[in-house]
Amino acid sequence: MSETGAVNRSSSPYPHPHPQPPGLPSPKGVVVASVVGSVLVLAAAVLFALLPGVLSEAADFRAARPCAEASAPESGDCLSEWPATVVSTETGRSNKAVTNWVTVDLSPEEPSFRIRMRGDGPVWRELAPGDRVTVFTWRDLVWQLGSGELRQDTTETPDREPTVRLAVGLVLLIVGTVFLRGAGWLHRRRAIRATDTPTAQVVVVMAATLLASGIAATAAVATDTIWLVLLVAAAGCAAVWTATALLLRGLARRPGA
Repeated sequence: MSETGAVNRSSSPYPHPHPQPPGLPSPKGVVVASVVGSVLVLAAAVLFALLPGVLSEAADFRAARPCAEASAPESGDCLSEWPATVVSTETGRSNKAVTNWVTVDLSPEEPSFRIRMRGDGPVWRELAPGDRVTVFTWRDLVWQLGSGELRQDTTETPDREPTVRLAVGLVLLIVGTVFLRGAGWLHRRRAIRATDTPTAQVVVVMAATLLASGIAATAAVATDTIWLVLLVAAAGCAAVWTATALLLRGLARRPGA
């Protein structure tokens, strides 16, 4: 081809894309971290929004009296006891979680129904078909099962639900915030085209997240006082993240970091 007909690639009007250096965070990683963090924080917000309702129900349950002591207007919220007969017991497994079920009859005229027990307690271990038991109810919930002097809660006990929701909500909030913070960190590393892989920093942040989540969940389980749970969780998170920031700063100053 003649010199005039040659294609001058260097004078092409279209810019040539620069190849991404190895180790540079990808845009997909930033997006995934942002989406996961947003979903977790939104789920925590939903749990916190529903918390006042279950707290009110738990307070009503704790204030309920046995129906024999309750007056007529409050009889719908009193604690009832019903004699029943054990039809069968069974154990189910789902995703390595074990569930213990008891099927009982209140009377020959009414259909049998199943009760999911909480854990492997003393009542569950002693039951056999034909045993006489006592079913404890509040409103339309079976909250406890009795056999002689033994008692065992079911999974529908109302005063346990606020604890579970609060613990799960705090853990989701902490982990979701870490993901969002990580998305911002990845975005900044892309902006400065940092290609090193600070494994030690990632491990430290993961350990701090587990520790902060554990403190929050333990506080939720240890006490029913919401303000105390939030105070302990906030103080624990502040202490953990302060220590984490100091440790990361020390790692960044190390030679070769």
